[in-house]
Amino acid sequence: MSPDHAARTLKTAAVLTLLFGLTLILAPHVALLRPIGRLFVDLAFLTSDQAPDLGPPVAHLMFAISGGLMVGLAVLIWQVAALIHPRDPVLARRLLIPALLGWYVTDCFGSALSGAGFNLVMNSAFLALFLVPLLLARPAARPRVSP
Repeated sequence: MSPDHAARTLKTAAVLTLLFGLTLILAPHVALLRPIGRLFVDLAFLTSDQAPDLGPPVAHLMFAISGGLMVGLAVLIWQVAALIHPRDPVLARRLLIPALLGWYVTDCFGSALSGAGFNLVMNSAFLALFLVPLLLARPAARPRVSP
């Protein structure tokens, strides 16, 4: 995968993360997005029925915090993909992989503690969106210097 293709893939994953984060923030408040929030909770807890109401103020706060953190992560990934990755894919990997693994491990741990085991599967797919372009990117081409 070329550095440019890897950067474009990372930017796409960042936009998807940003949209998902905004959806989490708005799901308890916007009727059109509420089914997406409920679907996420149903999948995370592997329930076949509708998730419980997303209404309590504490749940709204948790959705807002988690959605806001996802938006922040997406912006960071976009900036690294746009400003660093094209010139130095190795540095981009060194910056992003520890942050992504930090999110992944703690999110999966908290999900398991909460009884939402399937969220580990969803997190793994989400992590792959970022790790694949980071790990498959070839080093940036060095300009040739004529003797």
